[in-house]
Amino acid sequence: MVEDSEDEAFLLYSELRSRGLSLNWARVDTKHDMAVALAQEDWDLILCDHNMPGFDSGSALVVAQHSGKDVPFIIYSGRISDQQAFSAMDAGVQDYVEKGNYSRLIPVIERELKNASARHVARHADTRIRELVLFDPLSSLPNHALFCSKVQEAVAQAQQEGKAPSGAVIGLDLDRFLRINSSFGFETGNDILRQFSARLGKVLPASAVLARIAGDSFAVFLPGPVDRSVVDAVAQNIRGCLDAPFDKDGIELFVTASLGVAVLPDDGIEVNELLMNAETAVTHVKRLGGNLVQYYQHVMNANSGERLALEADLRHAIERDQLFVEYQPCVDAASGKLVGVEALLRWQHPERGLIGPDHFIPIADESGIIVGIGEWVLQEACRQGRLWQDAGFDIYLSVNVSAVQFAQPRTLEVVSRVLHESGFAPGSLQLEITESVLMHDAGSAVGMLRALKNMGLRISVDDFGTGYSSLSYLKRLPIDVLKIDKSFVHDLPHGGEDAAITRAIIALARSLKLGTVAEGVETEAQARFLQAEGCDRCQGYFFGYPVSAEALQARLVADASLENIN
Repeated sequence: MVEDSEDEAFLLYSELRSRGLSLNWARVDTKHDMAVALAQEDWDLILCDHNMPGFDSGSALVVAQHSGKDVPFIIYSGRISDQQAFSAMDAGVQDYVEKGNYSRLIPVIERELKNASARHVARHADTRIRELVLFDPLSSLPNHALFCSKVQEAVAQAQQEGKAPSGAVIGLDLDRFLRINSSFGFETGNDILRQFSARLGKVLPASAVLARIAGDSFAVFLPGPVDRSVVDAVAQNIRGCLDAPFDKDGIELFVTASLGVAVLPDDGIEVNELLMNAETAVTHVKRLGGNLVQYYQHVMNANSGERLALEADLRHAIERDQLFVEYQPCVDAASGKLVGVEALLRWQHPERGLIGPDHFIPIADESGIIVGIGEWVLQEACRQGRLWQDAGFDIYLSVNVSAVQFAQPRTLEVVSRVLHESGFAPGSLQLEITESVLMHDAGSAVGMLRALKNMGLRISVDDFGTGYSSLSYLKRLPIDVLKIDKSFVHDLPHGGEDAAITRAIIALARSLKLGTVAEGVETEAQARFLQAEGCDRCQGYFFGYPVSAEALQARLVADASLENIN
């Protein structure tokens, strides 16, 4: 209540109370006191005398408007001219009521309170709509649309000031996040995304714009001139957010991220181009195994075009009968007898010729095509394995399982169905899973491996020694074989460190009652070293190249004939 007379103010208060209005009120009569009152509390209504010593309704209205609050302003005063009343309403006053006219004042107050409430509801709805349109509901971070708007505003401002746009866009994807969703459910995945978002907000510069773009993909914009050292520091802070595990019912879940950086203006000034180039760099990191930072390079787009073409062709390779399986022998190290084979996928492209697995398997993994291709390889290998069993050849068959396949809950169903349909003996099937895949989430891996073992299969840890296995986890894993990576075999028997590592792996396997297979054996000296150290089996060009099923069967027949002669 803006009123210079305490008696007038109390009279109005008493009259309103007598008419059923519950009031919390304050009287002010100066510009300063009114500004303080508006700042300290949120008022529903302002009733103002028109003319007071040193203060009037016009000045009071200016104070109310400068407060930034939407409070209905009613002039309650002695008689003023119509022109004064109209001018006041043009300036923003809601109404004018002559003092003492309570029969009109009460309806005006009720009307303005309802109008103010309606405006509040509308503002809240507008705010909520803006949140839904511009913010991600899961993380409460800006979404793709708001991120793009912020970047374009920064670019436009620089151009208006006659400066070259500058800054950096960092794209980041969480690595192998699908496994968490498939193993623990989407709610756990969503909780990790919320926690990660909160962690990011604490380590980024105040000027940075952080957004959740989609799924487990985020983006950071660093505005203004930033040199590489600043970007590197921010990238390391982002990766550092993931050093601490996320907790799921007492289980520690570790997550890593792949980061790609696009720099303004070298890599573009249009936000969509910057995001695309940053994501191209992220994709490059993922091909290298993830958990790295990569700056965008223009050559990456040329490579991406070729990869997209290969991906398109690969999607039709099975139906067009372009894929086939070759089998590489695995021999007993002591006797040299062929005891098993590894199924290796090949692609005969109608135009490009024979494409090596190093070129198309990463594409299949990245695109998810590997799930269908992996199922086809398992079907084809088990079908052929059953034919060899029916012909009387007792050998085991190894089939590789990719990280993407291993993360699929339906993998168990696929393996069970293929074994049933092919009739291949489960005890003769060995699935090879890389060490890095198992160690990435060893807790989840144990359950999957046990389910596979319960079917009667054998499990081999491929590329052993190249990852970072925890011995405590290794003891928990239900596995059968450690496969020594060819990088350790290459310099045997002379490579001092490689020889020591190979001996250590063989000794470790023996202590855990696991078998060992050395891959990449190409010379007699390597074979003799491995035999002397007690390696169980060997595989490599020295013992046989990958060959067709027909060629391998011919070797099996020849070996059997030789045994009969002896």
